[in-house]
Amino acid sequence: MTLRAATAAAAAVLATTALLGLAPSAAAAPGGPVPQPRAATAENKAAAAQAATAPDTLATLSRFFAREGKVSLTAAQPRIEGEAIPVNHLSPEFVAGRAGAPVARLEFLASKAVSADGQQAALWTARTEAGWEVVNIATGDDEFRYARLGAEKLPGGTVFREPQIDAWYVAGGSRVLPLDEDAVRAVGAGGTTLAAYRARVAKAYGDKLPGSPYAEGGAAGGYAEAPAGGDATPVAAVTGGAAGALALGGGGLLLLLRRRAVVA
Repeated sequence: MTLRAATAAAAAVLATTALLGLAPSAAAAPGGPVPQPRAATAENKAAAAQAATAPDTLATLSRFFAREGKVSLTAAQPRIEGEAIPVNHLSPEFVAGRAGAPVARLEFLASKAVSADGQQAALWTARTEAGWEVVNIATGDDEFRYARLGAEKLPGGTVFREPQIDAWYVAGGSRVLPLDEDAVRAVGAGGTTLAAYRARVAKAYGDKLPGSPYAEGGAAGGYAEAPAGGDATPVAAVTGGAAGALALGGGGLLLLLRRRAVVA
């Protein structure tokens, strides 16, 4: 995605946010994004569920589902299905080659929201300075679908997203297997070894990590790669994934309208 396209996508999202009365904060909290826990404990999931089912959240969901006139505000009747699930992203520590670093780290917990007319959305809930809060609403069910596909393809593996190219994988042992078309383009239909994947992401992002001249120059958040065609999440390059959403903090929500493709 070009910078111009990314800026346009961001403007569209912010416009949608404003229409829903949820204009995000202009800047991150003084201390920066709050680090997320290493694992999604039962206590974390309970806190995420409480945030997802709060009356204010459900009211916001009604406006979200009614935004294009598909359903009326009063008829939306959003509900939360199932428990919150952990969503992992490619770890900068893994990219940097830090000894013992896992391939992915927890970015947020996702709760599935469904409207009366069948629309679906994912509520991204994260730990903030104010506690666990919903920091993003994204259309579709990607987080839940890929979690299911990953469990089927590699039971016990870690499902994670490489947000720079909007690719989903499952990793286990010494293998990294693709779960969508973007991942297939990156590592092939048969997947790759963990070592080969590490070499690829180190080459792609090693000079763009936080603290690098690239990052300090403000280029694409310091950690992004243009997708090689296809229908990628238009806001990913702008926000840098969940970290961008977390930077909103303080009750601001980023509404993410996305298009998806999945490998059969």
